[in-house]
Amino acid sequence: MSTENLNVFEQVQVQIKEACDLLGLDNSYYEILKTPQRAMEVSIPVRMDDGSVKTFSGYRSQHNTANGPAKGGIRFHQDVTFDEVKTLSMWMTFKCAVIGLPYGGGKGGITVDPTKLSMGEKERLARGFVRKLGDFIGPEIDIPAPDVNTNPQIMAWMVDEYNAMRGYNNPGVITGKPVLIGGSLGRTEATGRGVVITTREACAALKIDLKGAKVAVHGYGNVGSFAGLYLHEMGSKVVAAFDLGGGAYHPDGMDATVLQDYVTKHRTVAGFPGSKTITADELFALDVDILVLAALENTITMENQHLVKAKVVAEGANGPVTTEAGKKMFERGIAILPDILANAGGVTVSYFEWVQNLQNYYWPLDEVNAKLERNMVNAFANVWKMANDKRVDMRTAAYLVGIRRVADAMKLYGWV
Repeated sequence: MSTENLNVFEQVQVQIKEACDLLGLDNSYYEILKTPQRAMEVSIPVRMDDGSVKTFSGYRSQHNTANGPAKGGIRFHQDVTFDEVKTLSMWMTFKCAVIGLPYGGGKGGITVDPTKLSMGEKERLARGFVRKLGDFIGPEIDIPAPDVNTNPQIMAWMVDEYNAMRGYNNPGVITGKPVLIGGSLGRTEATGRGVVITTREACAALKIDLKGAKVAVHGYGNVGSFAGLYLHEMGSKVVAAFDLGGGAYHPDGMDATVLQDYVTKHRTVAGFPGSKTITADELFALDVDILVLAALENTITMENQHLVKAKVVAEGANGPVTTEAGKKMFERGIAILPDILANAGGVTVSYFEWVQNLQNYYWPLDEVNAKLERNMVNAFANVWKMANDKRVDMRTAAYLVGIRRVADAMKLYGWV
């Protein structure tokens, strides 16, 4: 069955159905997992700086809570749709299950171009979103976090609004907060660190030496830049990087520390001293060992998958490789580290933040990183074993591991 022309919501339903069939689960499991338990659309009126009122559409999806409260980010983006938010909440369910966290999947978003809002307008939008959803989120219900175009400051506004509604401090309602008000050390770099831990484990299993390995990174934002930095520290060569401003390529490698400083100053990798301008397709076609995809979903499709020559593709973003393109790449011998495994470092440290909030006891950075290391290594080992046992690609194996855990919980509760 071709899935290339399906939207992302339909694609993930196909993935769930395939995994349920491979696990030998009866259709009742799929019937429950194919749609969110609860999904909400809200209208958020915002007083703009010029005195006018503009209304924005916001969404929150809670996919499955068999393993615990819903967990997932909130994104501000002009292309956010209800289907996208529902799909991302489904991925979060399985991501949390793969990594072994006591969470179900949640996701939220507001259809808005945040670059067109002032700081005050963004704050009023964030607070308005929480007012509309305040009865449906909470430390024991659904715990939001930052996502695309949201950050610790926006989370701080949201926590404050929730606290005002409840009348007391609730730091555990949202993760990804500033450290000063209950955020966890290590959270900012956690997703990129998790991508690199997973990549390191995969390279070890595939007998690829990270020292001297050539790396290309598509999407050089928070996740991509930290992934590039940590791979550089392990001795790999970041030969190419690409973001919304353009691309940069240097065959001998670029110093990722200097590149990160350059991006902080110029807000793009384009024009990095000594580099050559490169397009996205030219980056995909490079003869590299590792390709990190850290932009948005559907970056690699059937139309351009043939370009990819990397031995290992790490999905730092959510759904950057379509299902069908991934299968073609697997047939060509490319190992794809799926998003629900590779980029789970962020939600793992978000879980640590939530635990610290509930205990009101905070851990040093080395403890956070050590716990993240252990969780990611164990998760990779489980998925790698499943892939070898079932003779399937890593994405399918990750779904098998995740859905198995969710299904077992659903059965214990008597849902099926």
